[in-house]
Amino acid sequence: MKSILVPIEEHEGMRLPLLAAKEFAEHHGSTVSGMALRAPRFQVVGAEPVVAVSFPVTEEDEAETLSASQKLFDTFVTTENATSGGAKFVWNNDGPLDDVALGSVSRVYDITVIGRPNSVQGLPRMTTLEAALFDSGRPVLIIPPEFKSGFGKNVVISWNCSTESSHTIATCLPILKLADKVTVLTVPEAMVPGPSGAQLCDYLKFHDINADEVTAPPTGRKPGAAILEETAKIGGDLLIKGAYTQSRLRQMILGGATSYLLSYSTLPIFMEH
Repeated sequence: MKSILVPIEEHEGMRLPLLAAKEFAEHHGSTVSGMALRAPRFQVVGAEPVVAVSFPVTEEDEAETLSASQKLFDTFVTTENATSGGAKFVWNNDGPLDDVALGSVSRVYDITVIGRPNSVQGLPRMTTLEAALFDSGRPVLIIPPEFKSGFGKNVVISWNCSTESSHTIATCLPILKLADKVTVLTVPEAMVPGPSGAQLCDYLKFHDINADEVTAPPTGRKPGAAILEETAKIGGDLLIKGAYTQSRLRQMILGGATSYLLSYSTLPIFMEH
């Protein structure tokens, strides 16, 4: 995983994804690319029914967004002495991007690092995360507002036997190989038909990764809550999770593990769909 994309947008939590990208790059010998992210521009112009109309962005707006984002990026690199640990940082002037364009650009990066969406403050946006998650075909590293650096040594894999989980694990093998401890966690209430946690542990052995298997006890908890609680018991500092085994619409209506984690996780999550 040599190329990391961090979409840059002005908000107080932006330092944490950059800090996580720095740490990830130090572990994997990677280059962190910053790129300006454009805020959505629309206005409600009708009440019944509600009609939202997008307005074109002026050249002045684009220049201001690009300049402010690059300044934030450069200030982080300088203030944090970000290149001292071997990580490389470069600024990409191809932006500013909107969320849709981010999903496309992310396809030529190994991973995109984004802050966990904040439903109260509105930043980071869920639309930004979903664009990278669904449109890129690449993984996303989601950083919570509680992040304090230090992750990837005690890794927990949330295994539900799904295609999404299998694809995610294959992608994150380089991360698992660097971990001191790997645990395969299964939550019976969230499983689909497929190989067991023990079979996944056998697969990982072929890649010289020794993993322990843990099955969460049935206590009537929501699957997402069970995943976070069991991960905390293990002392995990990074959660690996396939995203949206159920459809997004179904999770919005009925709830689901992915939606729960995106709302409540206090540790970084490596996700892929």
